[in-house]
Amino acid sequence: MYHPTTRVLTVLELLQARGRLSGPEIAERLEVDLRTVRRYVTMLQDLGIPVETERGRHGGYRLRHGFRLPPLLFTDDEALAATLGLMAARRLGLAAGPAAVEGALAKLERALPPDVRQRVAAVQRTLTIDAARPPDAPATADVLTLSEAAHGGRQVRLSYTSAQGEASERVVEPYGLVQFGRRWYLPAWCHLRGGPRLFRLDRIGAIEPLGERFAPPPDFDPIAFVQDALAAAPGCWKVEALLATTLEAVRTRVAPHEAVLEPADGGVALRFNVEDLDWAARYLIGLGFPFVVAEPPELRAVLRGIAAEVAVAAEDPIP
Repeated sequence: MYHPTTRVLTVLELLQARGRLSGPEIAERLEVDLRTVRRYVTMLQDLGIPVETERGRHGGYRLRHGFRLPPLLFTDDEALAATLGLMAARRLGLAAGPAAVEGALAKLERALPPDVRQRVAAVQRTLTIDAARPPDAPATADVLTLSEAAHGGRQVRLSYTSAQGEASERVVEPYGLVQFGRRWYLPAWCHLRGGPRLFRLDRIGAIEPLGERFAPPPDFDPIAFVQDALAAAPGCWKVEALLATTLEAVRTRVAPHEAVLEPADGGVALRFNVEDLDWAARYLIGLGFPFVVAEPPELRAVLRGIAAEVAVAAEDPIP
C-alpha cells in the first residue's frame, strides 16, 4: 500500500518526467479519483512546488518552466518494480539486447541506497522468470517509433507485406500497440484501404514518421479491436472451450484481455480468437483445468497430436 505522502511525491516525479499530464492520466497511473489528484496537487503547491494548472477541455498540470528538483530516491517498492520490469523485458526479448538491460540495471543500482541495493541484488540473483514460449519480439526501434507516433497523434508511412505475400506502402494513423498471444499488432486507420486495419509488426518493413497529425477515435479499445479483427480475418480461428472449474479460479489465471469468460453449465465458457491453433492448444493445457473443446474441431486434432507426443515422452526408456 502506498502512503499518501509517497503518492504526492510520485505526482511530482511524474510531472518532472513527463512535463505535462492531465488529471485523468495521473488518476489512472496512481489508481485514485480526480478529486484525490487535485488534493495531491494542492499539497505540492502548499509545499512551494510551482505546479501550474491548465484549465479547459485539454487542460492538465505541469511544473513551471525551468523548475527542476534533484532526483528523488527510490522506495523499496519502486526499486523492485523497476528491477522486475527490466528482468521481464530481458526474458521476453523486449529489449535491444542484454547490454541495454544490464546497463539499465547497473544505473538503477547506483541510484539506490545501500540497503535497498542489497535487496534488489538479491532479487536479480534468485528470481527466475519462466517464459517457455515468449512472444515474437519486434525490433526495439519499431516499438519506439510506432509508440511515439500513436502517443503524439502523428501519421507514419509503412512498407507492409500481407499474409498472401503482397507488398504495399501504407500511410496509417497508429492507435497503439498490442501484444496478443505470440504476436504484436498495430491497430491503425489505413489511408490506402480507407478504414481501420490491423497490422502485424513482424510483417512491417520500413517505418517513416510523417508530420501530419490526427485525432484518435474517442474511447478506442485496442484489445477489443484486435480480438474483433482476428475473429474476422481469414485464416484465424474462433476458439471456445468449457473449463471444469469456477469463474473465480479462471480469473486468477486468465487476464481480462486474453479471453471472454462466462459461467456455463458444468463450468466456465472461455472464448478467444487466434491465428495459431498449436498456441491455443498449449494455452488451454497450461491453464491447468480440465476442459472440453467446443470449437473448432481442428483444435481437437491438434490436442490429439500433443497428447501423442506426451505419451511417447512418458514411455519407459528402451534398456
